[in-house]
Amino acid sequence: MKGTLGVPTRARAIFTLRAVDHVQATHTLPLPTDAGLQVRSVWARLWDWLTVVDHKRIALVYLGAAVFYFVVGGVEALLMRIQLFRPDQTIVSSSLFNQLFTMHGTTMIFLAAMPLISGLWNAVIPLMIGARDVAFPRLNALSLWLFLAGSVFLNTSWFLGGAPNAGWFSYSPISSAVYDPGHGIDFYAIGLQILGVSSLMTAVNFLVTIFNMRAPGMSLMRMPMFVWTTVVTSVLIALAFPPLTVNLFLLAFDRLLGTQFFNAASGGSPLLWSNLFWVFGHPEVYIVILPAFGVISEVVPVFSRKPLFGYSTMVMATLAIGFLSFMVWVHHMFTLGYGPWVNTIFSLTSMFIAVPTGVKIFNWLATMWGGHIRFNTAMLWVLGFILCFTIGGMSGVMLAMAPTDLQFNNSYFVVAHFHYTLIGGVVFSLFAGLYYWFPKLTGRLMNERLGRWNFWLTFIGFNLTFFPMHFLGLMGMPRRIFTYAPGLGLTLFNEISTVGAFVLGLGAVLLVLNVVLSMVAGERAGADPWDARTLEWTIPSPAPAYNFARIPLVRGRDALWVEKLHGNGRPLPAPGETGDVVHMPEPTVLPLLLALAVFGLGYAFLYRSVVAGVILGLGFFVVLHRSMWTPDRGVFVRVAERLPAAEGASVGAGGDMP
Repeated sequence: MKGTLGVPTRARAIFTLRAVDHVQATHTLPLPTDAGLQVRSVWARLWDWLTVVDHKRIALVYLGAAVFYFVVGGVEALLMRIQLFRPDQTIVSSSLFNQLFTMHGTTMIFLAAMPLISGLWNAVIPLMIGARDVAFPRLNALSLWLFLAGSVFLNTSWFLGGAPNAGWFSYSPISSAVYDPGHGIDFYAIGLQILGVSSLMTAVNFLVTIFNMRAPGMSLMRMPMFVWTTVVTSVLIALAFPPLTVNLFLLAFDRLLGTQFFNAASGGSPLLWSNLFWVFGHPEVYIVILPAFGVISEVVPVFSRKPLFGYSTMVMATLAIGFLSFMVWVHHMFTLGYGPWVNTIFSLTSMFIAVPTGVKIFNWLATMWGGHIRFNTAMLWVLGFILCFTIGGMSGVMLAMAPTDLQFNNSYFVVAHFHYTLIGGVVFSLFAGLYYWFPKLTGRLMNERLGRWNFWLTFIGFNLTFFPMHFLGLMGMPRRIFTYAPGLGLTLFNEISTVGAFVLGLGAVLLVLNVVLSMVAGERAGADPWDARTLEWTIPSPAPAYNFARIPLVRGRDALWVEKLHGNGRPLPAPGETGDVVHMPEPTVLPLLLALAVFGLGYAFLYRSVVAGVILGLGFFVVLHRSMWTPDRGVFVRVAERLPAAEGASVGAGGDMP
């Protein structure tokens, strides 16, 4: 079958059919008229998703998976809060509580926050820099399928003998086969390996994309802050995930092959696990928080009607946070006896990192100061973020002091701190980004009334849940216990926390409801519903398959505001950009096949099946060889550019032109 421009493959035919709104192809395939072909049409749509390489559709899968696992992690948290509602309850056994505790943390970090970030990167980064796709579309698809494979692999542990149960950090020696003989930790070690490879591929892909595919005129100091935070975060992933990879390999070797890397009696060291884990673990905090900072830096100027205050200092603060994030990991181990000199050094670096973070908060406040603020749902999430993250930052400085940490360590005070950082910081800001960029992904606005209910229930429920945990920690309630004795004065605060968790859960339900209803019947959005400032708002909503019919020419930092001040509705096309022919990556099923082979290999290693391992390994290398030696000839289409009318041409304060 011949597709667009005579290039064969069924995938090109599907592309031509689905892009009919934006693409005027030189050849158009006839649509089926026989009703009996409807089943085939359903299969064609399914095949379209199985062979997806378009970064925007990949973003939708990431975001959908993130919301799903956010709900899963929330259910796990609710079960724990029900158990802790009153003293001496047995609703959840100690064994199941350990599994819920471990999977809740693992799910929220690796299966909810990370794909939410990857989803936003895929949704807008190529659009923000004026590119038509990411640098390596096939690698992008492989990252997606590996994430899904790793997440499913990890969660099948619930049905195959028990989930991981040693905490999301799986400290040695409690994660050793001697003390934890089931397969739960094996699922943890192998599943996180798969997820880590996915994250590494995503980081490399976006680094290459940003440094090599920016639109003409977009120098480094003209990049939006969300792009800058993506660069630094990708570097952190590339440097922080290898220690975790090594750690997980050593753990798997100890458990499956009988090595003794973490066994002190045989010359190993349990502290090796702790150091390698937190060399990854603390940069991981900034891996999830830096993109959140980038989102806030994009939303605040648009809804304050002012350019971002102190852009250069924000860039420097982002770089400083990335650098310092690798110099603070021992503050997770102040109680392990390293001595006063080590504790003092890491206490100081832990407090230093608060300085560039404080710079960012004051710059956001300065951006809002004197602006014409629009208090829509996205801006409400921003304000909630600033308040809650500041509270988490202040308690973080308290924990950075070694003498204080000796008292707070392993108490519920620490639980309150990192939830104010990760939920009040990461989740609130990424939800602001979801409401802000939802029109660009779907072509529809999210419902503002439901959005406000979603925000207030989440904000109130969050603070009801986690603020009392500060007092529980100060009263001596330790972490990771499944019950507590009556008469300790802990009941009231636990009851308040549990009620707050249900209010928080109701807010999450409203978010899912808002997403679904808005996608089906939301108000249609134009190209630029917010009167925004960056390149993604210069193209139709949802974005065409090829993003830009003509690559734009960037003439200032806030590229769209600069053009509006010049009386243009969108940036001028780059020299030589005719927009006549656009080259798009070719859809392929090879990334999915590679991920399926890895998925199967995980079970082969887990159950030590040599035969299955050999077969799946051979299959993996055959598909890998095919993938490496099958060139992506791409899809060439002739487009008819349709320039949207300028929306919101008057801007109170335009971007500068450095």
